[in-house]
Amino acid sequence: MRININDLAFGTYYTALEDYRERGFTREQTVRLAFITLLETLSRKAGWTLALEHRLANGKIPDGTLFDEFRIPRGYWEAKDEDDDLETEIARKIALKYPTTNIVFEDSRRAVLYQNGKRVMEADLSQKHELAAALTLFFTWTEADIENFETAVVEFKDRIPDLAQGLMKQIEAERAGGNKQFTRAFGEFHDLCRSALNPTITAGAIEEMLVQHLLTERLFRTVFQNPDFTRRNVIASEIERVIGALTSRSFNRQDFLGKLDYFYVAIEEAARGLEGFGDKQGFLNTVYERFFQGFSVKQADTHGIVYTPQEIVDFMCASVDEVLKEEFGKSLSDEGVVILDPCVGTGNFIVNILNRIHGPDLARKYRDELFCNEIMLLPYYIASLNIEHAYYERTGEYAPFEGICFTDTLDLGKTQPTLDFSAANSARVLRQEQARVIVLIGNPPYNVGQQNENDNNKNRKYPGIEARIRETYVKESHATNTRALGDPYVKFFRWAKDRLQGRDGVVCFVSNNSFADEIAFDGMRAHMERDFTSIWHVDLHGNVRKNPKISGTSHNVFGIQVGVGITVAVKNSAAEGMRIRYHRVPEDWRRTEKLAYLAHAGDIRGVDWTDVTPDDHHTWRTEGLHDEFAAFPSMGDKAVKSGQDNTTNTLFRLYSRGAETTRDSWMYDFDARRLAEKAERMCGVYNAEVDRWRREGGKGVDVDNFVLSDERVIKWSSRLKECLTQGTYAGFEPGHVRRALYRPFTRQALYFDPVMTHRQGLWPRIYPNAASDDQNRSIGITDLGSEKPFMVMVFDRIADLHLVGAGASTQSFPFYTYDEDGTNRRENITDWALAEYRSRYGPDVTKWDIFHYLYGILHSPAYRETFAQNLKRELPRIPYVANADLFTAFRAAGAALCELHLDYESLEPWPLNKVDDKDVPFTWRVEKMALSKDKDAIQVNKSLRLTGVPEDCFRYRLGNRSALDWVIDQYQVKADKRTGIVSDPNRPDDPEYIVRLVGQVIRVSVETVKIVESLPAPTTL
Repeated sequence: MRININDLAFGTYYTALEDYRERGFTREQTVRLAFITLLETLSRKAGWTLALEHRLANGKIPDGTLFDEFRIPRGYWEAKDEDDDLETEIARKIALKYPTTNIVFEDSRRAVLYQNGKRVMEADLSQKHELAAALTLFFTWTEADIENFETAVVEFKDRIPDLAQGLMKQIEAERAGGNKQFTRAFGEFHDLCRSALNPTITAGAIEEMLVQHLLTERLFRTVFQNPDFTRRNVIASEIERVIGALTSRSFNRQDFLGKLDYFYVAIEEAARGLEGFGDKQGFLNTVYERFFQGFSVKQADTHGIVYTPQEIVDFMCASVDEVLKEEFGKSLSDEGVVILDPCVGTGNFIVNILNRIHGPDLARKYRDELFCNEIMLLPYYIASLNIEHAYYERTGEYAPFEGICFTDTLDLGKTQPTLDFSAANSARVLRQEQARVIVLIGNPPYNVGQQNENDNNKNRKYPGIEARIRETYVKESHATNTRALGDPYVKFFRWAKDRLQGRDGVVCFVSNNSFADEIAFDGMRAHMERDFTSIWHVDLHGNVRKNPKISGTSHNVFGIQVGVGITVAVKNSAAEGMRIRYHRVPEDWRRTEKLAYLAHAGDIRGVDWTDVTPDDHHTWRTEGLHDEFAAFPSMGDKAVKSGQDNTTNTLFRLYSRGAETTRDSWMYDFDARRLAEKAERMCGVYNAEVDRWRREGGKGVDVDNFVLSDERVIKWSSRLKECLTQGTYAGFEPGHVRRALYRPFTRQALYFDPVMTHRQGLWPRIYPNAASDDQNRSIGITDLGSEKPFMVMVFDRIADLHLVGAGASTQSFPFYTYDEDGTNRRENITDWALAEYRSRYGPDVTKWDIFHYLYGILHSPAYRETFAQNLKRELPRIPYVANADLFTAFRAAGAALCELHLDYESLEPWPLNKVDDKDVPFTWRVEKMALSKDKDAIQVNKSLRLTGVPEDCFRYRLGNRSALDWVIDQYQVKADKRTGIVSDPNRPDDPEYIVRLVGQVIRVSVETVKIVESLPAPTTL
């Protein structure tokens, strides 16, 4: 398209520009309107569409993005002020990763054009012919061939969201535009997917499946030189039928994909240089991972898209072969050793096993005794190709691998038959279910579900396997919070043992390794001790949440945040007794070192194992645990709290987890009036959604896809969705605005409501109203299995679940409990405890004395260091001291600490030096405070600096931070990224509050350290 300088659009542009200048307008937001009009006119002639401020896949927002008819971005435009230095602004945008494939930068005087990453032209915009030449280049640009494979793959990943969106638009247009053939084929395929894969699968997910196929099918044919791929593969052929209907009317598949030749050609050329199939396999795995990183982040998160490193696959397959020999006198090649990978991914485990099978056994094994499942389309395709080619390389003959099923493993075993994609796939599923499997191996999904309910990205529910977990792992657990048992990998362990159907066999998984030592999995460990006769576990570490000093990308074998382990579990009915062997690699090892270790070990024979003897609580890792801890009385007991046990002696009857909102930016605020406005606004939106649900929702409607998922107006949780489906309204109540402790020494207002608060815990019986805040006191501690160090703090109001941040829950033990209407106040320390302490320390001991004694003991460094590991596994047990004098010393210390920690706002602040900058207008307002590098000063704002911070104050720590660090972290102006809600701790009626608070918390910290250091020596405990 050649642009003519006599085009009317040019005259309109220059006239508008001159008019703006005559009126003194030079700012970008005004002047750019002239260029917008010019671009829109020329775009229509080119068949493109101009979208203003469209957010790109990398998060950048150019002033304009121009899309072609397939909604593929073809060019970008960025406007600047005449007052800006255009060259500086261009350099800044390029540094921020703005695309330079085809972009015009202009400031109404000068334009600079970048194409294919290079500066190709500058234009003086006062000269019509220069502007016309630049825009001609801009609108006629095509992407250059990409010579470097890695660059091609990276750019493919970056462009996939836009490419996919373009295809989605085409699919939606055909569905909405009366393409009856496609609509019918799409509906039939959707029904098959609901029946065979997931009863709640959405039409959007089906569209994504079609997009995946369209964007990658060419690579499967060309890279693997398999032109018959879409005919031979039973699922690909079914999807091709739907796509055939899609293209039956107007959408041209070749035209759309032809625009991507520069990507495909680069990738295909790179693949042609790979000689061995193993190299091609690794190559396509790389493309596959990059595809999912760019295309479907939600799918990757839900299903745990992780390519298993070859060293891990080798170690696991070799280890299974070894235990088969040692335990049963068999090998992977033997007849009757039926093998199943329930989550095959790209097929690496089955390929590895195929290469270990003896030649004479290969055809039988391939035909009859190897099975695998996959639920996602791309890995299913790749696995099919990988496995079939591995067999071809071993035998020189092609044979379809009929052991692979496109199905959801955790949904197998239903009594009612279901529809399936094809008769061939259905027959495969039936044959697999009838097979007498004795080896289960693979890499199950590892995540624990969505972190944000508005993402509507939950792991699927599986009533059958979840019931099995409840009646086994959960039932036997002593943990308060067993949510982690909903993790998909836990489901696969439970399913795998059940899939053995009572037979002897082997389960070998690489997975999240939390089950090996966290308290929530004590019931799971108990059952594994009974279900298997031998267990080997290699702990590969990599839990970034527990150890922030390491990096998931460099220290974790999968590049993820959670720890990873390899488990080999054997059931051998002929074995005598049960044996557990455990090995931990060094925590600071990097990924490469861990993989090298596995490669060197070869299999379980090469590992230096430690024999594990579980304790009565089914703890496998008992190092650091002290047996005498069990002899002390516990602060609380789950059965006593629930009323199921009246015989166990505890110090408190009732205790509660912290309040959990799941929508903190909405439900907390430093200002009660701002909080009330937010809460009332969200209640209104929620109630409108209830009305809409009553009109449009109901049976058969998926609530996750029904609700308004805009966190700027409403933040969902699973509990709030339950209330919605029940038709429960949320009437705003001013009395539900309560005082709360959000973080250490951070008091905020909380909207505490049975609908809007996700989990209220037992707080309605602890602080039922404002009056109870003045009466009651509670001791809060970090809950079992916390990722943070043990913490204790007293409070006189509702406390947040994550008092010391994410990764640590809080349990609270109140002095009083009430009925929910605030009446019937009663002491929560048991009469048994009072009698015990009076018998030891005298008849004058009161329950308040016991409360303060407990607070003193829980601060004792000797107690916390000695029983550090015990405190991770069960609620604190409190030792008796030798005599009444020691009891009095701990009681007095506890009382003094309570007073300090509760009444800190009335203390005289620590004397800090206030140094103000005379060149800056003075203000008390805080945006974000900062500690100096040597931690002896605090920069409050540009005008004020506090010096003389004592070193001792940092020794008083709550979780991973000192008390002062918490105040500096919390008392800043923050804008929540998802909601846009601004949290502002400044008090217009008391502008000095934050600076005064800093001094008060420093005094609290110094005085706390003095009291703690005065506590009796360790030998007295």
